[in-house]
This record gives sequence, structure tokens and C-alpha cells, in this order.
Amino acid sequence: MRYWTVEEAREYLPRLRFLVEVVARAAGITKHASGNGHGPAAAPDAPGTQDDAAAGDGDAGRDPSKPASLDATSALTELHDGGIVVRDPVRGLVDFPARHPGGRDVLLCWQLGEDDLAWWHLPEDGFAGRRPLPLPPEL
Repeated sequence: MRYWTVEEAREYLPRLRFLVEVVARAAGITKHASGNGHGPAAAPDAPGTQDDAAAGDGDAGRDPSKPASLDATSALTELHDGGIVVRDPVRGLVDFPARHPGGRDVLLCWQLGEDDLAWWHLPEDGFAGRRPLPLPPEL
């Protein structure tokens, strides 16, 4: 199992944001389809719903952390391979496994729409137990 530091997770946020947008978009479409057309789905021109190559100017100005296209399966595989746990694909809620300096496992928590990695929780506490970073000196 990979353990992330707060600094590593924050450095990964631009790529994470892109991957989670891909997964959330696919999950929203699936949710919409399973609701027989009676559920919300992202509009095609909503932020994060077009890949950069389709936006118009090829590679000019494209963020190199984002490939021209990526499917949800590939995005989920990359997240899984990095040890990142997708808790809610529609909301874009993920956890980074981390280790407190005292040795206890914790989860660094982020969800789509948040500007920074700012939360953590104990594995048994879940989202409801989120606490603001930094990690306390003792757990």
C-alpha cells in the first residue's frame, strides 16, 4: 500500500482534478442513463466535460498533465494504481492513504470543487469525521 504525504498529495492535485472530473462525468452519465433520462447530467459544454484536444486548438496551451483524451476506466485504473480510493465517483470524493508521524493510518480527504487538500480523517470516521489539516501532533 502506498502512503501519501500531504505535500505529495497537494502536488498531485492538478492531475487528480482531471482524473476525478473524467470519472465524475462518466458516473453522472451512467446515473442519468440508469434513471431512464430522469436524472441530472453534465451539459456537454460544462467545465471539465471537454477534453483539451476537442476544445479547439490542438496541443496549443494544453496542460501536459492532461492527455488529449482519457476514458473513465483508464482514469480509475490510474487512481487505483496510485493507491487513491474513490469513495463517491459522482461527487468526486477521494481519499489518499497516509501515515501519521506517530504511526497511525489516516486518510487525506479531497472532493471535486475544493481548491486545496485541506481535510483528513481516521479510516473509521469517514467523511463525517473530516478534520482540517494539518494533522495534529498526536493521535
